[in-house]
Amino acid sequence: DLFSEAFWRQRDPTPGTTENEFKTEHFRRINYANYYLGRQSPLPGWKTDRGRIYIILGEPNDIQHFDSGQETYPAEIWFYQNKAEAGLPTGFNIVYFKEHGTGDYKLYSPTRDGPQALLASYLGSPEDVASAYRKLREIEPNLALVSLSLIPGDDSGAFGRPSLSSDLLLQQVESLPEKTVRDQYAQKFLQYKDIVEVEYSANYVDSDSLVKILKASPGAACVHYSIEPANLSVSQYGDKFSTTLTLNGSVKDDAGKVIYQFDKTLPISFREEEVKRISQQPYAIYDVFPLIPGSYDLSILIKNEVSKEFSSLERKLIIPLEEDRAWVTPLLLGYKAEKVEAGRNRLKPFQLGGVSIFAQANRTFTKSEGFILAFQVWGLAQSLRDEAEIVFTFLKDAQPVKSFSRMAAGYPGFPDVVEPVALSEFIPAHYEVRVSVRSGGQEIAAGQDEFDITPLEKMARPWVYSKIMPDISDPIYPFLAGNQLFNSGRYQEARLKLEEAFKKKPEDADYALALARADMTLQDYSRVETLLLPFFGQAKPPRYEMFVLLANAHHRKGEWDRALNVLEQGISHYGLNTSLLNLRGECYLRLGNKTEALRAWEKSLELNSAQPDVQKAVNALKQ
Repeated sequence: DLFSEAFWRQRDPTPGTTENEFKTEHFRRINYANYYLGRQSPLPGWKTDRGRIYIILGEPNDIQHFDSGQETYPAEIWFYQNKAEAGLPTGFNIVYFKEHGTGDYKLYSPTRDGPQALLASYLGSPEDVASAYRKLREIEPNLALVSLSLIPGDDSGAFGRPSLSSDLLLQQVESLPEKTVRDQYAQKFLQYKDIVEVEYSANYVDSDSLVKILKASPGAACVHYSIEPANLSVSQYGDKFSTTLTLNGSVKDDAGKVIYQFDKTLPISFREEEVKRISQQPYAIYDVFPLIPGSYDLSILIKNEVSKEFSSLERKLIIPLEEDRAWVTPLLLGYKAEKVEAGRNRLKPFQLGGVSIFAQANRTFTKSEGFILAFQVWGLAQSLRDEAEIVFTFLKDAQPVKSFSRMAAGYPGFPDVVEPVALSEFIPAHYEVRVSVRSGGQEIAAGQDEFDITPLEKMARPWVYSKIMPDISDPIYPFLAGNQLFNSGRYQEARLKLEEAFKKKPEDADYALALARADMTLQDYSRVETLLLPFFGQAKPPRYEMFVLLANAHHRKGEWDRALNVLEQGISHYGLNTSLLNLRGECYLRLGNKTEALRAWEKSLELNSAQPDVQKAVNALKQ
C-alpha cells in the first residue's frame, strides 16, 4: 500500500538505509504492550492506558510499583527523562492506578482524580484535596509526591492544590504522535497520487516556497518563485556527487483550463568538498516565467530522479490587467542583493532592473544583517512621479516602531524600488512592514508583508540553483504570451503576439507552428500554407504537427489531392497513426474514392477501436 509506505518513510530517521528504525521500534513497542500490559485486561495491550503511553514514549527510565493494600489502591509511577527534544520537561512522571482497586490500570490526572482517588480508606470530603494529600503522605510518601504534580520541582502543588501543568503535560504526551511528523505528506500523497509516477508517490519531501509577481517591462508580468525542499539527495560516483531535478509546472485559470505548462530539467553536480560545505545549508531552486493577466492556480512538482522524492508548490496567482491605476507589486524581503552584470542580456529570478534579490520563504533576519525591501510601483501617472513619496512603516503588535519616507523620484530605477533596511535598533520579534505611496497627502497605492527578527547572530542561508530567462527583448516573451492567450481562447490577441515573435525568429519551427495554429483556428488557411511550406522539402523532415496542420488547411480549402500528398509524406516519415489515417479517409471520400476511404478508416480502427465516429462512417460505407 503506497500510503502506508509514505507514512513510514516520513518517520524514518535514516532514510538512506535499508532499515526503518522508527517502524521497527514502533512494532516492538506494540508487541511488548500486547504481551506484558494486556495480560490482566479484556482489551489488547495496545488499547490500554499503559500500552498507549508505552507505544508513544517507550521504555520508562524507572518504574515504582505500589501493590494493593488496606489503605491505597494499586498504582504505578513511570519516570521519564531526556525527552526535551519532543518538547517535554527534562524529567516527569506518568502515574497509573486501579480505580476503586479493580479493572485496568488507568492514567492518573492530579486535577481530574486527585490524591483521594489513590486512597482506599479515605472518608473525608472529595473537595478537601489537602487532607487527602496529607493522609496519602503518611501512608505512601513517594506516591504522595506525584499525586499533586507529575513534574518534579513544580511548586504549583505546594499549596495543596493539583497542578494544572500536569494536565498540560498529559495533553502534550497524547498529542506527540501528531506533532512528530507534519501531516502535509498525507495531503500531498492524496493530491498527487494520480499524477506522479508510482515510485515517487510515497516519497513526499516537505518544502517551503516563495512566489512573487514582478514586471520585466510595462507589458510583461513574470512569476518569480523559489522552492526550498527539506533535503537534497544525491548519488556518488568517486569524488563526484550528482542528481537531476525535474520541474513540472502547470497554470490553470479559474475554470480549470490549462493556460501554461512547462517541464524543466536541472542537472546538479558537486565535488566532495562542495557537498561537505553545502550539507550544512538549506538549498533553494529559483525560477521565473512570464504570464498574461488573469486569475490562476499555480502548481509545480519538483522531482529528484535519484532518490525518487518529490516536493510541490501550490499558489493562487492574480496578475493585474494593464495599469489604469497605481498599484504596488507584492513586497519582496531579501537577505542579500547583487548587481546584475551589465551586458549579459538575461532575466534572473527576483530581479528588479539591475539588481538581483536573494530571499527565503521564512522571511527571518538577524539584527546585524538587516534586509533588502524590494518592490515595484506601476500605473503611477507621469505627472505624479516627481511629487510622490513612499512611506515605510514598521509595526510590532500592530503598533508603529519606526517610520521613514523617500521620494519616488529618488530611486534611479523607478518604478523599481530597492530599499536597504537596518535592523540594529529592533528587538527580536515578529513585525509587519507597510509601504504607502502617497501624493498630495493621499494614499494612492500600498503593500504590506511580515517578517521576523531572530536572536541568533547568524543564519544559514541557502545554496541557490537559479534558472535564467533571456532578456525581455527576446522573442520568447511574445511567443509565450501568444500561446497563453491562445490557450485562454483569445485567438485574435494570440495571433498578434505570435506574429511579433515570428517576425523576430522566422526560421524557428516552434514559432511558425504556433502562429499557423492560431491562423488555422481563425480560418486563415492560406496563411497556414505560407507559414509551413518553407519547412518542407529540406534535408530534415518537418515536425509531425506541421504535416497534420498543413493537410488540414488543404482539406478545409477543398484541396483534397494536395492534402493527400502531405498526408502520404507524413506517413512515410512518421508511420501510421489514427490522426493521419482518419484525415486520409475523409479526403478520399471527398474525392469519391470510397474503397480507399474505407481502407484508411478500417486501418485506423485496427490501431484504436474506441472511435465511435469512425466506426459509424465505416458502417455507412458498407451498407
